[in-house]
Amino acid sequence: MKILMKGNEAICDAAIKAGCRAFFGYPITPQNEIPEYMAKQMEKLGGVFVQAESEVAAINMVYGAAAAGVRVMTSSSSPGIALKQEGISYLVGADLPCVIVSVSRSGPGLGGILPAQSDYFQATRGGGNGDYYLPVYAPFSIQEAMDLVIKAFDVADKYRTPVMVLADGMLGQMMEPCSLPEAINIPEAHSWGANGNSDKRPRNTITSLNLKGEGLEEMNIRRFKTYDTIKQNEVMVDNRVQDGDEVAIVAYGTPARIALNAIEILKEQGIKAGLVRPITLWPYPYDTFQNLPSSVKQVVVAELSMGQMIEDVKLGVAGKLPVSLYGRTGGMIFEPEEVAAYVKSCI
Repeated sequence: MKILMKGNEAICDAAIKAGCRAFFGYPITPQNEIPEYMAKQMEKLGGVFVQAESEVAAINMVYGAAAAGVRVMTSSSSPGIALKQEGISYLVGADLPCVIVSVSRSGPGLGGILPAQSDYFQATRGGGNGDYYLPVYAPFSIQEAMDLVIKAFDVADKYRTPVMVLADGMLGQMMEPCSLPEAINIPEAHSWGANGNSDKRPRNTITSLNLKGEGLEEMNIRRFKTYDTIKQNEVMVDNRVQDGDEVAIVAYGTPARIALNAIEILKEQGIKAGLVRPITLWPYPYDTFQNLPSSVKQVVVAELSMGQMIEDVKLGVAGKLPVSLYGRTGGMIFEPEEVAAYVKSCI
């Protein structure tokens, strides 16, 4: 059975089904329904909800809960995620799993509350200090957002890393019918957690501090071996480019839905185009662009920014095809007709 749900609330329901029992956050549009929903649900479930005094405080509370070995989530939007970056780096340095939901708005600075995709670099390049990456998922529907939130908790635990779900204001605020996921077995507190049971097992120490260069280098090398494993096993992409298509349109998140409508307009005009939709923004599906059909002569990136994902597309294409950008920014959302007209002008 499907029910009508708002995106932000659906994300919460998925997190609860995945065993999240701790949430720490701070209000900022357009994600305010997430802390509101979790405030109502965590107490009922015997979990913990705290509206922290700031985003900085919230992410450090996440560190504490993650260090205890429980499933924990936080959420914010663009400038709030920026404030969390130091704490995210500390979580990475201590190999602590958690889920971070970023519902993007326009910027730079305070910007506006309208949807945007200008936080791509922030999400995929590690906004805090040090050598690290986060697995980043970009859903384009509410159903997919629910599925990816559940997956994010599993991936976080599997690799002991923070994982980000990068949505935008459109997905957070719109409503769609979706199927509620089944509750999964809530994992016990992990054996590596510092949960106070030192009388029953060896004492655990969780820290990102290592004052000896050799030791810290060894930790970083080990972590990047984990990243190599993630690259091998966790890439997700929706590739709809077929033999005979002249153009590959690349888009992620809800703008990919607009791109699909643009493709239908182009087909009516006799232009064959297909969509490449990265679902993981890190690790990025570079191989997809090495294996495009020989019929493809042009790659067009459609994103709600001045051009950020296009840098990864160019890396994937590796100079074999021309790559161009159709972008809107500041919270302006392109129409299918705009994208179709731009693609037609590139041929």
